[in-house]
Amino acid sequence: MTSKNKKRVILPTRPEPPTTEQILEDVRSACLSDPVFTSFVEGSEDFVSPLRVEVSMPDVDSQYQQSREYVDLNRRLQKELGELSTQCEQLKKAGKQLDLSISEIKDTNFQN
Repeated sequence: MTSKNKKRVILPTRPEPPTTEQILEDVRSACLSDPVFTSFVEGSEDFVSPLRVEVSMPDVDSQYQQSREYVDLNRRLQKELGELSTQCEQLKKAGKQLDLSISEIKDTNFQN
């Protein structure tokens, strides 16, 4: 059978991922015997009861500041990229000029 004879399987669309609130609700409503939480032994320092799980929401101001710093850094990098490209082209031109000068010097030395 050739690949042209095979029917293409149409997969169902992927569901939307859960929201943060839905995830938190699931974690908070989980039983202590839930297999996800039974891998830790109660009493050990790694054990966290689902009832005591608190997800710390990131500080909006610090996220905003971090985003601004990222944007500023990205702008600086773009500017530096442009300058480096210009310098690269100048170095290529200087290299060609140097090669030309070397060949001229060799030609004059061999003619004498």
